[in-house]
Amino acid sequence: MGKKKFSGLEISLIVLFCLVVIVALAGLCLYFSLGWDPTITPLSNRVSNCYLVLISAINIIKFFLPLKQSLCTLRGCCWSPQNETSIPWCFFSKSHGYKVEGGVTQTNTGFVAKLTRLPSPSLFGNDITTVQLTGEYQTTNRFRFKLTDPNKKRFEVPHENVKAFSGPAASNLKYKVDIIQNPFGITVTRTSGGKMLFDTRVGPLQYADQYLQLSIKLPSSNIYGIGEHVHTQYRHDVNWRTWPIFTRDAFPNGGTHNLYGAHTFFLCLEDNSGASFGVFLMNSNAMEFALQPAPAATYRTTGGILDFYVFLGDTPEQVVQEYVKLVGMPAMPSYWSLGFQLSRWNYTSLDELKVVVERNRAIGIPYEIQYTDIDYMEEKKDFTYDEVKFKDLPNFAVNLHNHGQKYIIILDPAIANSPRLNNAPYLSYDRGMQKKVWVNESDGLTELIGEVWPGLTVFPDYTNPECTNWWTEECELFYDQVKYDGIWIDMNEISSFIRGSILGCQQNNLNYPPFTPSILDGLMYSKTLCMDAVQSWGKHYDVHSLYGYSMTLSTDKAIQAVFPGKRSLTISRSTFAGSGKYTGHWLGDNAATWNDLKWAIPGMLEFNLFGIPYIGADICGFFDNVTEELCRRWMQVGAFYPFCRNHNAENYAPQDPAVFGADSVLVRSSKNYLNIRYTLLPYLYTLFYKAHTQGDVSLFSFQGVETVTAYIPDAVWYDYETGGRVVWRKQQAEMYLPADKLGLHLRGGYIFPIQQPANTTLYSRKNSMGLIIALDDNKEAAGDLFWDDGESRVNHTRQCMTTYSEYLIFQNSLKMNVLHMNYIDPNNLMFEEIKIFGLPLQPTILTVSVNVSLKNCSLFNFLQVTHVTGLQLELGKSYLLEWNQELNNNERFDCHPSPNATQQECEALNCIWNPVSTDNVPSCYYPSEYGYSVSQITYTSSGLSVNLNRNGNYANRAATSTTSINTLRLDVTYHDNNMLQFKIYDYSNKRYEVPVPLNIPSSPTSTYENRLYEVAIQNNPFGIQIRRKSTGTIIWDSQVPGFTFSDMFIQISTRLPSQYIYGFGENEHTMFRRDMNWHTWGMFAKDQPPGYKLNSYGVHPFYMGLENDGNAHGVLLLNSNAMDVTFQPTPALTYRTIGGILDFYMVLGPTPELVVQEYTALIGRPVMPPYWSLGFQLCRYGYKNDTEVSDLYEAMKTAQIPYDVQYTDIDYMERQLDFTLSPDFAGLPALVDRMKKEGMRFIIILDPAISGNETNYLAYTRGVQEDVFIKWPNSSEIVWGKVWPDFPNVVVNESLDWDTQVELYRAYAAFPDFFRNSTAQWWQREIREYHTNPNQPEKSVKFDGLWIDMNEPASFVHGSVEGCRNTELNNPPYMPSLESRSLGLSHKTLCMESEQILPDGTPVRHYDVHNLYGWSHVKPTYDALQSTINERGIVITRSTYPSSGKWAGHWLGDNTAAWDQLYKSIIGMMEFSLFGISYTGADICGFFNDAEYYMCVRWMQLGAFYPFSRNHNTIGTKRQDPVSFDEKFENISRDILNTRYTLLPYLYTLMYEAHVHGSTVVRPVLHEFVEDKQTWDVYKQFLWGPALLISPVLENATLVLAYIPNARWYDYYTEEYIGFKGQFYNLSAPLEHINLHIRGGYIIPWQDPANNTFYSRQNSMGLTIALDDNGFAYGQLYWDDGNSIGKF
Repeated sequence: MGKKKFSGLEISLIVLFCLVVIVALAGLCLYFSLGWDPTITPLSNRVSNCYLVLISAINIIKFFLPLKQSLCTLRGCCWSPQNETSIPWCFFSKSHGYKVEGGVTQTNTGFVAKLTRLPSPSLFGNDITTVQLTGEYQTTNRFRFKLTDPNKKRFEVPHENVKAFSGPAASNLKYKVDIIQNPFGITVTRTSGGKMLFDTRVGPLQYADQYLQLSIKLPSSNIYGIGEHVHTQYRHDVNWRTWPIFTRDAFPNGGTHNLYGAHTFFLCLEDNSGASFGVFLMNSNAMEFALQPAPAATYRTTGGILDFYVFLGDTPEQVVQEYVKLVGMPAMPSYWSLGFQLSRWNYTSLDELKVVVERNRAIGIPYEIQYTDIDYMEEKKDFTYDEVKFKDLPNFAVNLHNHGQKYIIILDPAIANSPRLNNAPYLSYDRGMQKKVWVNESDGLTELIGEVWPGLTVFPDYTNPECTNWWTEECELFYDQVKYDGIWIDMNEISSFIRGSILGCQQNNLNYPPFTPSILDGLMYSKTLCMDAVQSWGKHYDVHSLYGYSMTLSTDKAIQAVFPGKRSLTISRSTFAGSGKYTGHWLGDNAATWNDLKWAIPGMLEFNLFGIPYIGADICGFFDNVTEELCRRWMQVGAFYPFCRNHNAENYAPQDPAVFGADSVLVRSSKNYLNIRYTLLPYLYTLFYKAHTQGDVSLFSFQGVETVTAYIPDAVWYDYETGGRVVWRKQQAEMYLPADKLGLHLRGGYIFPIQQPANTTLYSRKNSMGLIIALDDNKEAAGDLFWDDGESRVNHTRQCMTTYSEYLIFQNSLKMNVLHMNYIDPNNLMFEEIKIFGLPLQPTILTVSVNVSLKNCSLFNFLQVTHVTGLQLELGKSYLLEWNQELNNNERFDCHPSPNATQQECEALNCIWNPVSTDNVPSCYYPSEYGYSVSQITYTSSGLSVNLNRNGNYANRAATSTTSINTLRLDVTYHDNNMLQFKIYDYSNKRYEVPVPLNIPSSPTSTYENRLYEVAIQNNPFGIQIRRKSTGTIIWDSQVPGFTFSDMFIQISTRLPSQYIYGFGENEHTMFRRDMNWHTWGMFAKDQPPGYKLNSYGVHPFYMGLENDGNAHGVLLLNSNAMDVTFQPTPALTYRTIGGILDFYMVLGPTPELVVQEYTALIGRPVMPPYWSLGFQLCRYGYKNDTEVSDLYEAMKTAQIPYDVQYTDIDYMERQLDFTLSPDFAGLPALVDRMKKEGMRFIIILDPAISGNETNYLAYTRGVQEDVFIKWPNSSEIVWGKVWPDFPNVVVNESLDWDTQVELYRAYAAFPDFFRNSTAQWWQREIREYHTNPNQPEKSVKFDGLWIDMNEPASFVHGSVEGCRNTELNNPPYMPSLESRSLGLSHKTLCMESEQILPDGTPVRHYDVHNLYGWSHVKPTYDALQSTINERGIVITRSTYPSSGKWAGHWLGDNTAAWDQLYKSIIGMMEFSLFGISYTGADICGFFNDAEYYMCVRWMQLGAFYPFSRNHNTIGTKRQDPVSFDEKFENISRDILNTRYTLLPYLYTLMYEAHVHGSTVVRPVLHEFVEDKQTWDVYKQFLWGPALLISPVLENATLVLAYIPNARWYDYYTEEYIGFKGQFYNLSAPLEHINLHIRGGYIIPWQDPANNTFYSRQNSMGLTIALDDNGFAYGQLYWDDGNSIGKF
């Protein structure tokens, strides 16, 4: 073995090592003899020759203790140990660096100076003692300086786009450059403001052969750029972070290691003004970029020169524009390359690939491009395809083209040196060998061999022009075989699977330089070529990071040859400054993790800084199996990657969208967002044009996030899908983004060109176009559109074969200006629609400057989103569109709902006064932003919370009690999939809330996937928007002006989805649906007989709304204060209430019947009545004695008229006192017993008014003892009213007027407080002892049910016998639109200040709970009844509130004997069906006035189909019972009641369905036929359940015009098919006949009738089977003993 000879470098290194060891040993001796005291003042603070500011210290290099200090000293540096190892302990002294020798010389381009090295130890040897500084003022915004060796040519980047600057120097510079002479430094200052931007004095210049360093002090820590790495955030962390730059095939899995590209550019945002600058180092050697908190940045590179560019801009965008003008404007992509793309590594065969293609076509997803990875090749060899597994690849490409799709192949820069299969020659390799196009070993002659996918390979040297020719020829030859459309170039860092070469790498200063940056593995040739390999541009040491760039240049030449005149598509993994001029980039081999999804966003933003806007990440991740949730989210955000490709690796599960299932949430969501992408492609394409021609950054102006927290910048933003303005601005926003939703927002002030999407751009480019205009704060916007054929390679800066238009909107006009027009699209494209977001008022009178037909044009404004359709505006022509913008009268929201508004009062409220002649349209209305604004939103998976602040620009109402509460909270809870709650309250002060328990889950059970609704919060003014997910219909939108929340006046309005609103009560309505033409209805429980616009007995703030497509929803406002609602034709409604809070519940149906079922699930299902209560019933106020009742009973038996229940009104009582028996009714107990033995039942009346003027009246005395009566606040005094009870020992003179009678004869009455637990017990005892008298059994009245009346509560004096004590409560500042509006709330009831006590002991004002009095009365009555009789029983109540139906039925009150009351009773019953009270009816033949014969006949027929079927009238009128007229009347009554009794099994089954499932019994026709809009207005007919149609005569006629819905119908009596449907029809109706029809498809159970149900239930039963058109029928029967408790 011969002796090894050491090189000069090796000898130097050995000597240096020996010196280090000697010094280290000396240091150790000193260390252990003297010790090291870390408390010693740092050297940097004691030695004046060191850089004194520690956080600005420039690190030399890290070493390990204990050698650290000695080596630091050896290098002439400063040593200062710190308590953190990340901070350098060894840093430069001021003796390092250079100084200016001979001053600065001005030149034509700028200046030059000579620098000489200061005497100091060398760091890495071979320091260059003389350096030339050259400065160039290239533009007003761009300054260049470079540091070179004047004595020796060093490697400089041979950049294709950056040419030598020949001058002259620019003038009017926006920067000032200063040279500091000793030590040398250079500073750049912004001339405006004098801010220092770039200052190298922070550390010394180092300039050696293989170690060059320059540090820069920066004005802020807002530093962005440098790459390629994984940066977990966009802004750099300056806390001592070092980033290596050296292209490398490495996974982007976090950390600070170097990745595929080399980008030395960074941008610094100077301050919040937006002023920015950028720094670029033109150097391709291995380097690192270090940041520290000063803030400062240090470049350390291993060769070349220091060639810096500094760019100034007023905005970050301008800085990027300056940068890309230098390195190369981004490429203009082909239009099709913006479509969605699919790929994976290792489609095992073409057959598998075809399955993937077909399944993704089948789901109808936009799908533009299909890739094949290296698996399509034969043994992974470039320019081949596997002729077994992919034998039909050429035809496959043709098939893609036939479907408007594209095909892209992968090519790697690694050419196998082995033959093809069967030893066939590999011609691509052979031709390359002939042309000598490979990278060579260090000898420059031998091709370097490494290993990549095909095995052993050679590497094309793309810096060699001959290699470019070879590469171009190979691409052309392969295209002749397979018609690909673009090229994906990979592995071009360059990557090799062996280190360096199969021959190894020599030990020299290129493969082992004295300084190696902190690159991955710490070895220069790890996973790549030897650094001494030779390329045409130089040593691989210098050009390694340019390999991908040079391959991109050659590939672009190949693309031009293969696709002459076309743009095609190139996508490259390795990039360098300027690569974006030719290629796009993807972020490499990521993984299916949530971190990778997040990291892609800063990665894309950085590549936009680098001038490569065509950028994206592998959607759903390259490595690992992806979850459905992650892939779904990634597909959502990936739909907005400029380069939009789903790609993954071999051995992992497929992740193309279709593989998750055609009906999966992922597919639905992906289709939605890809369709949005394709809709916006004209906008994205225009962005690329601007990037290509101006250098603009091309990422979308959307806020697209995949997490729930996002920063919303200081601008107006609109939700893309709804057009609604978002509430956030200049703040962090917590967005709840459910499974299929992405945060996608458009910035106000911009106009977005759009086009109707299709599955590929070939077809979408033929579709109609439009504009989305998002207005800013000034209601202005601007935008532009670039359009060409989408693929021609033309000089776009010269406007060849292109169209460019700009759009401007201001002052109610849109200018569409064509700036140049050199392209005529062959598809004759038209702008057919325009959407304007944020236009507050309805636009009217649209005009177009050019003569264009507008006959098919329509304008629709909803939620401040205006949609103009039917336009025909040609692409490439200029237009001016103008419109008027008026506040439509229907958009006015009343600011002065009290009567008699004046201009002065109106304007005092800061409202708008503008009288109009149209009836009921408010003259005083709110300005557009009156209300509250959103200050904070907190989202959870089960709802959200919002803090609200009042808009202080508007005056308060005058009274203190109506002063708005400034801060409120909204809580939205997603209770279940079809029900949500939204509640607005004062979170600072507890307010009264309704104590009615509802059936809501203890914790929300909804999931987003199954939820029927979505909630959005709107701002300025605040509003809640609820949208039906399945249709997008907005069913609630309270973003209208006027929301007010004060102590005694609360108002909220909402837009409605249609004019079809049903419900609200209790009022007499003339139609089933509400008249939306400016009508206001009050709700306040009142002893008020039915009448138009009069508030009656109950309060039901619930409505059902139909949407225009037939879907239905319901809304409950749980508020028990006096209120009114106004309907206006917007359509909209306004709630006004005078207390409490706003507590809304919404159910989503979606059918009307489901709405009622869901509503009753919330409030409680209707009571299950006993069977007997479905029989016919008789009552009269004014029976003189029990003999009259007995005679009536006998007459009914004799006439054999079915009849089950007899009542007595207050006549049976002694002086109308509850729980007493009048002497005139002494025989009543015996009569009741007799009737019951014959199968009859008996019901008595009770009123909640207990006389206090009696002696030995147990009901009162025990009530006082048990403290059950309502009292004055903070007092033991009872609030006395007057009702029916008379004073003792008086004779009533009925000739006197009513008020005088009340004053003289009515006793003082106390009102039980049924909220109290003690009251329920007291009430139960009184009821029980009346039923079974413990002292006088003969007086026991064995009733079967209880009728509770007057429980609004009613009083015959106003407030109390002594008047009221609180004027404001009884006459509040706002008096709702009630029948007693001018008389106060205490009219005919109690004083509002009266105090009641809730079960938990909380005192409440009657003001708040008045409307709950009847509700509180019902349950104690029902409980008392059942505990008394031990049977089901029935309670009938006059006053009701939501959930009263759980315990009672209801009659429609003291109606009148008039024809109109017949149809109004149908409306009332249908409304109470909505309210969850199934057991309803009206007083048959009317309560007041004498009943006319024919009317009473028709009413008996109608009333036979009331669930609660009772004939009842008042004292002083003629009898109207069935036996009071004549034989004909008796016969008609008998016949129709026999029909009822025959059908009772069906009715009872319906009652069971209502009780168990919440179904309606009296069913509006629309509930069964909602698809037929004719039924939406049917209210003079009704159904029993789904199957029996009742069409009564409601006037004195023998014909009835009935609507026969679209089904098969049979006449009930003849059982014949009637032969028509879906139309109105005049049905014959002689006096003895009511039309009944059975619906085909149903089976109705029946039973032979009898005189009462006791006997009828013993009769035979049967079924009526009515077949539908298909011969099918269905039915059910519920049967039990009809009476027992809990047996159903």
